Amino acid sequence: MNDQKLVETVRQICQDTFWETLDVEVLPVILDYANGVEAIVAKLKKQIFELTKAETKPKHEWNPNTIKWEKSEGFKGEYERSEDFSNPNFKAMLKDLALHDGILTREGYFYWVFKNGSTVGRKKRG
Repeated sequence: MNDQKLVETVRQICQDTFWETLDVEVLPVILDYANGVEAIVAKLKKQIFELTKAETKPKHEWNPNTIKWEKSEGFKGEYERSEDFSNPNFKAMLKDLALHDGILTREGYFYWVFKNGSTVGRKKRG
């Protein structure tokens, strides 16, 4: 066998060994990594979807005119307050307020929850 033929045979053996090593040892690791990344991306997409879905959920429906309000006086002036906890509209209002960190403005009124968590105040805006 001449030197040129020997060099070509050695190159072919090296190339075959490289591809076999790649197929047997390296590609499975790369595929495992790719599958892991794919799973992470799928989970991230699902979480983003759930978060955006939660933000677009309809607000709690409640009618403040069906809630019993009492006039009161505070250090910032007159306001109305309610503890009408047996009223479903009051409960829905509390849930809506909880979604807005205890304060919100709606239909010309500013609403807030007192520290006791069961009393709501409201004051006309404008």
